[in-house]
Amino acid sequence: MQGWVEKQHLHSLFLIYILMLVPSANIKGRRCNMKYSKKERQLLLQQTIQENPFVTDEQLATKFNVSVQTIRLDRMELSIPELRERIKDVAANHYVNEVKTLPIDEVIGEIIDIELDERALSIFDVGVEHVFQRNGIARGHHLFAQANSLAVAVINDDLALTVHSDIHFLKPVRSGQRVISKAIVTGKDDERNRTFVTVTSTVDGNTVFTGQFEMYRTKGKGES
Repeated sequence: MQGWVEKQHLHSLFLIYILMLVPSANIKGRRCNMKYSKKERQLLLQQTIQENPFVTDEQLATKFNVSVQTIRLDRMELSIPELRERIKDVAANHYVNEVKTLPIDEVIGEIIDIELDERALSIFDVGVEHVFQRNGIARGHHLFAQANSLAVAVINDDLALTVHSDIHFLKPVRSGQRVISKAIVTGKDDERNRTFVTVTSTVDGNTVFTGQFEMYRTKGKGES
């Protein structure tokens, strides 16, 4: 598994480009009318996942005009793990030693890119366990937890605490949707041991949540 993930690892800028800047660049909705043999389809499937390891089975099924079950069987034959495992392996193998403020498994969502005191990116797939049963809308505390834990994780310190946050829920998020959160460090106050982080969460390129976080850190100006 680890070897497979290492071969699929993409540069951070490419991930940000695909997942954040041009959401229309993903393959969702692009149906291929061409019929492939099983061998041809599996070869193209491998290439597609190599180019974008965060593509879903549903998107692949649409692309190759086959059922989701067919895609899952193809992956099993090719020993390609499911999406959730691919995301977890990327995080575990590439960012486990990057995050200092908390264990990476305590971050809500999966970190797919991080540069401490600069920026961070995470993915959170909303499941039925995250939504209200009555209307299928995601509970707000899950979106906040993703954003807040990312704001903590991006701090280059052994300890970071949220002092204040100004958050806005802009659009409802539903089960089955993927929330992409991007944290950017916008400023520092070394005298007060503060770092300011802006987090923007999107679904299919549409902003669903924004937050301004004021973070306390133990290290200030001149400390190491």
